Amino acid sequence: MQNLYRILGVSLWCALFFTGALAQKRDEKSRPNVVVLIADDVSMADFGCYGHPVIKTPNIDKLANSGIKFTNAFLTTSSCSPSRTSIMTGRYPHNTGACELHAKLPENQIVFPLLLKQAGYYTAQAGKWHIGASSGKPTGVAVNAFHRVGGSSADGGGSSGAKKWVTYLSERPKDKPFFMWFAAHDAHRGWDRNNNIVKYSPEEVIVAPYWVDDLSTRKDLVAYYKEVSRFDFYVGEVVAELKRQGVLDNTLIVVMADNGRPFPRDKTRMYDSGIKTPFVIHWPDGIKEGGATCNSLISVIDIASTVLELAKVKPSVSFQGRSFAQLMSNPNQKFREYVYAEHNWHDYEAYERMIRSEQFLYIENGRPNLSQIGAKDVMSGASGRSLMHGTQNGTLNRIQKKMFDESQSESELYDCRADSLQLDNLSQNRLYTKEKNRLRKKLHRWMKQTNDSKPANITGDWYSRKDFSSLKSKGKRGVMPGSEKEASIF
Repeated sequence: MQNLYRILGVSLWCALFFTGALAQKRDEKSRPNVVVLIADDVSMADFGCYGHPVIKTPNIDKLANSGIKFTNAFLTTSSCSPSRTSIMTGRYPHNTGACELHAKLPENQIVFPLLLKQAGYYTAQAGKWHIGASSGKPTGVAVNAFHRVGGSSADGGGSSGAKKWVTYLSERPKDKPFFMWFAAHDAHRGWDRNNNIVKYSPEEVIVAPYWVDDLSTRKDLVAYYKEVSRFDFYVGEVVAELKRQGVLDNTLIVVMADNGRPFPRDKTRMYDSGIKTPFVIHWPDGIKEGGATCNSLISVIDIASTVLELAKVKPSVSFQGRSFAQLMSNPNQKFREYVYAEHNWHDYEAYERMIRSEQFLYIENGRPNLSQIGAKDVMSGASGRSLMHGTQNGTLNRIQKKMFDESQSESELYDCRADSLQLDNLSQNRLYTKEKNRLRKKLHRWMKQTNDSKPANITGDWYSRKDFSSLKSKGKRGVMPGSEKEASIF
């Protein structure tokens, strides 16, 4: 009889074990794989699916045509490393403790790929890192979130930082769901002059009214266009590999950028060309109707909670965003009423805060006595140099000259439906006083709720605003916004 009980017990244990194993296997299959493809310094308007008449992005366009294209997805800052840390942590830049360019992410911050890893996902990062000081060598707390890291331009990834993406996919373990963070160096300066995947001519580029329309600027744009198209090429390579492996249908693909194009008045700025990201989602198994357009406001801090919900993983209480998973089945519903963003030190002293509704953009500038020239790499490029020459010979128009003025508006208000480039500041227009006051109140409430602060001695300029030469203050950090109120542990 004891032997019978022993046999029955073993049989019951085996049945429970295999039932659990099968249930876990079914659960693993139901959880989507996730691939985030993130471009470097690309504005929303610069993909074909968003209406650009010249730049060719057929692979991304194809994903949009069978997925969902978001038209109101916003970054929390238009600056490389703080933007990436914000996405990874699901927190606003001043709440990460690393809101300035090259700032190290504190050890107490939780990045969402780590939670995926702990929940059984295989996680890998390939391409540009830049979660902290280095764009090439992965360092810091976020490294622990990945089973495998590398593949930058300094590690076999080529100038694009994308040559190892397919390799990482093909060499992954095949018995686990996976998360891939594939970040390109495209289209960050300096340009790769040997990149000829797609050719463009100076005659066909689109010159914004706030740039000088000369040959130097047009050639600058040609180099940028080519790198956007190269990013698209490698997106296509990833999609082809997923299809070859038979996992495309249950893979959530996200195509986006970390900040706006590396041109004057775009990168680092709070205007749509700097702070609005292209955002295309493709997931045949999870999207109810492909080819949809979602006009709802979303923030990149929502990505962490969304991915974790779809992966059936509990989000961290530290995340400030919320899941927009419901938009997969109903992209027409409202999600956010407002999104928020900030501009802190990026080569030059800065303190700006922004609130955006579907129609209006409101910006407050805490340093109105400083010009708005943007990042050093941007201003020392060909288009930036053309503007600098224009200031010297007095040939700039009112719009072009504005960024060099050392007396800026303390507040800016734009009707984005009537003024898509945000050129007409309505903050002093009495017809918009009510709207301005309403948005200002909302912005200040957000700043208070998130423990934001405006230190008197924030990080100053590291470079000259006249000739971009290094200053004695280079390398010296001031007090980081939010640190006075311990915003990083809030």
